[in-house]
Amino acid sequence: MPHTLRLHGVIVGHSDLENVESELGRAWGIFRPAEGYELVRPVFRLFARAVPQDGSARNAAGLERYYKARDALNLELQDGGGRTLRTSAIHIVDYSVESAETPLRLDVLIKDEAYWESRV
Repeated sequence: MPHTLRLHGVIVGHSDLENVESELGRAWGIFRPAEGYELVRPVFRLFARAVPQDGSARNAAGLERYYKARDALNLELQDGGGRTLRTSAIHIVDYSVESAETPLRLDVLIKDEAYWESRV
């Protein structure tokens, strides 16, 4: 099921959110960036720098900066029918600088009960 991520109407990218943990309200999947991703990429790269992929120590101040910047984006997630879903967190995992072979991933917490009923 295709989902679209938007920033103030600009398409940031798409994901099928092929993995779900409905009991947690979580869905994630491969993220296919659109041209609008360049508008938000610096924010998600903050996370990659604060939480190194190699498992080395986290940067707490950098992580706090990431959360503030991410929440200020007010990204919107839409389902395949164009309906905006209520979310509590939207995160794009982007370690593309560290490893070009690692695909980007969209990870969301969805609070929309109707959405979960349709995913069953």
